[in-house]
Amino acid sequence: MKKAVLTILLLLLIIAKYIYSQPKIDIREPNEKFLGSTISIEKGQIYSGHLLLINQGYPVQDSGIMKDIIHLSDNTFLVQGYSLLQPDIRLSEHVANEFSKMIKAAAKDGIDDFMINSGYRTFEEQEQLYLEMGTEYAMPAGFSEHNAGLSLDIGSSKMKMENAREGKWLEKNAWKYGFILRYPKKKAAITGIQYEPWHFRYVGLPHSAVIHQKDLVLEQYLKYIKKKKTIMVHLNGEEYEVSYYHLADQASIDVEVGNTYEVSGDNMSGVIVTSWEL
Repeated sequence: MKKAVLTILLLLLIIAKYIYSQPKIDIREPNEKFLGSTISIEKGQIYSGHLLLINQGYPVQDSGIMKDIIHLSDNTFLVQGYSLLQPDIRLSEHVANEFSKMIKAAAKDGIDDFMINSGYRTFEEQEQLYLEMGTEYAMPAGFSEHNAGLSLDIGSSKMKMENAREGKWLEKNAWKYGFILRYPKKKAAITGIQYEPWHFRYVGLPHSAVIHQKDLVLEQYLKYIKKKKTIMVHLNGEEYEVSYYHLADQASIDVEVGNTYEVSGDNMSGVIVTSWEL
């Protein structure tokens, strides 16, 4: 009897530890907007930022290419806990830093055979790949997320990603670090791309948290924000205000932001302003 009671108590402790260790996400309608400063947003900002929709219908513009592209092999402090398939792999430095944090977290769970197979590609490199691989395996220049420096193909040095522990860990945890599985199962009709367990895209928090909780892909998330106009996201004690502004018919608009904010275009007709208080 005592053994059974102890077993139950142990199970309850494990469950409680799991529940309380998970990030808390609360998405709700705003009661009031953050008070801060007023900024001017220009129409050109539609085409730059972490939330750009890049697909068959919306190619990345020159302004959408991240300005902090680096060669990972030249920055060895970032390449710790994972390997590179080739020495010339490049990525946004900001994205590489966030990826490094994620890999360190995975290592604490005993998952440590990650490999980056591909990162940023120039338009010329993308066109060459397209000509060599064809439409089934590559997108034309400008229509691939790799052309912006925000996406990377992640593999395992042990086995194919769909079977690897690395792939399973990322599907469950990548959103906590601002990354999303860009082309998940059962979403090909929306994304236009079949399941790719290796292709991850950086969108940043709290966007990755909302996408994860609501089981969305980027196309759906941008429609959701556009429809809602503003949402409040409470995540791990931090309060975020996410607002959409239509800009296609205006040269610029003035908007209020919190004391810390980010602006990203959607690559279509508007911008998303994310504010939070420090």
